[in-house]
Amino acid sequence: MKRVIIFLFSIFIAGIAIAQQEQLAPSPQISATFQLANQWLHQNNLSITTTPEEAFINDYILVAAEGLPSPSARTPGQRRLTAERAATALAYRQLAEILEGVAVVGDTLVKDAELQYDVVRTAVAGFVKGAQVVFKDWNPQEEVALVIVKVGMSGPKGFGSIMYEKILGDPNIKKDVLKPEPSFKAKPVSLEENYDGLIIDATEVNFRPALINRIFTPKGDILYDPSKVSQKVLVEQGCGEYTNSIEKAKAALEKRGVKNPLVVKATGTVTTSDLQVSEEDAVRIYSANQKSNFFASAKVAFVLR
Repeated sequence: MKRVIIFLFSIFIAGIAIAQQEQLAPSPQISATFQLANQWLHQNNLSITTTPEEAFINDYILVAAEGLPSPSARTPGQRRLTAERAATALAYRQLAEILEGVAVVGDTLVKDAELQYDVVRTAVAGFVKGAQVVFKDWNPQEEVALVIVKVGMSGPKGFGSIMYEKILGDPNIKKDVLKPEPSFKAKPVSLEENYDGLIIDATEVNFRPALINRIFTPKGDILYDPSKVSQKVLVEQGCGEYTNSIEKAKAALEKRGVKNPLVVKATGTVTTSDLQVSEEDAVRIYSANQKSNFFASAKVAFVLR
């Protein structure tokens, strides 16, 4: 992974002194020096991303980095441009560092899976290409530049969509990542209401979001995984929504057209990214989906701690 990062960022770092980079320890917070940047974040209701979990909940990765001018810069314009160049390079590095902590499925991190290496390498390249510099600030008194870079987790240019397309487009990768599991089948039961979505409360178990989250029964049968989702929906929206409260989950699903979601509690995990529900809830979920087919549109929300 390190070789990939070096290759991707070499064009940005060329001409900037190594010693200078070492001075620029990136911080997840924006200093008060850049008041305009803090105002911009507040106005756009955005926050700097510090963990992969935040990336899934917010549906974007947003990083900020500061840069100093090149020692060889002579004019004010050169000092500003080289400082912005340094800040941009460091911002992209931060994006890659957050990416390394994103789980693809189960306990597999993108940096650890040997088979996924080529996928991740391609995804990182596309991820950097899809990232956008959304804000720049230059403080002439301190002679320091700030750059904010953003990339979406879902959507046509998001990191998730790049990964899904690679996984779904390569039969060998798809077979390895999406290992076939026995699907849950039961006789549908009559429910008290018509449910058009699902909320899984995972606040009491050790669960983390991933590009592929699955739901299992106590016997190991699978209730929900990417095979249940339309490929178009999966690429554009991912496996579901991620929030930290039931109310936020309902609001997120409402944007997907959900009026009355079924809410169940997870009883445990198969892996840190795969949830388990009770046998009774499994039948309820199965029955509700048989009637409304909300899995196909990924009308599922996961509530985290």
